[in-house]
Amino acid sequence: MSDLHNQTAETRTFKVRDVFGVDSDMVVEGFAEPSEFVPAVDPAYQFDPETTQVLLAGFEHNLRILVQGYHGTGKSTHIEQVAARLNWPCFRLNMDGHISRLDLVGKDAIVLEDGHQITAFKEGILPWALKRPMVLVLDEYDAGRPEVMFVIQRLLEKDGALSLPDQNRIIYPHKKFRLFGTSNTVGLGDATGMYQGTHQLNQAQMDRWNMVVRLNYLGEDKEVDIVLAQVPSLHNQRDMVEKMVRLAGLTRTGFVAGDISTVMSPRTVIMWAQNTEIFGDVYRAFHLSFINRADVEDEDTLLEYYQRVFGKLAGE
Repeated sequence: MSDLHNQTAETRTFKVRDVFGVDSDMVVEGFAEPSEFVPAVDPAYQFDPETTQVLLAGFEHNLRILVQGYHGTGKSTHIEQVAARLNWPCFRLNMDGHISRLDLVGKDAIVLEDGHQITAFKEGILPWALKRPMVLVLDEYDAGRPEVMFVIQRLLEKDGALSLPDQNRIIYPHKKFRLFGTSNTVGLGDATGMYQGTHQLNQAQMDRWNMVVRLNYLGEDKEVDIVLAQVPSLHNQRDMVEKMVRLAGLTRTGFVAGDISTVMSPRTVIMWAQNTEIFGDVYRAFHLSFINRADVEDEDTLLEYYQRVFGKLAGE
């Protein structure tokens, strides 16, 4: 099946309150049926109301939205799960330091045609996505090389086109093309030391994002529900999972206060729960999941957090 098969796919409307459980009267347009590149729905996903409404505004009004926040808050997944429920195809591109202008725009390549080798233009991810009803997510946007990121500058404008000088043509976006980004910083560099590889970005380019929404960690109860949804065997040990989440909250507070140099994300809590399931030992799993990759100078503080929440250390 061609990945262009849904160019004229039937659309339908979705009531935000019914689909996302968000207190809003918004109605947004999506597609009637899922197709290629539509993410799988995670029925246990917990939507942040503010972020959800901003993302839906981006879908409905063709706005460029940047989701910023700490690692593990679910920035990319949030976009994917909104797209999944709207049956909207989604492609997630990790903007690591190896992504070049040629990767984004395209390049000449040798291909075989009628038994002969010829040179033909092979389009990059941007022209490929632009021509389709597609959500393109620029993941880790602030990790992209600054000189490469200028390629997308015009795309950040509503209905912005892509110029291909080597081909003497301009590609205009499909009316259902949408562009989102995620980042750990807001383009001003990393002052915490946690996000090596991020860059300061051109502020004229940052100014082109229609909205920047900050996605924070969920409340404790919702985070507990997420962990239990991922590790259902611990449903009868909810009290223990609540303590894990409470300890993770202490690391986040401690990081902000400058007491420790890293934080425990929801992703790490899930790994901690999974390792507890494997070894049957929550203290050992805590070491394997977090302490052993934290700064050695933070270990005493982390063990103090553990003792404060769980009451004692192993062997006491």
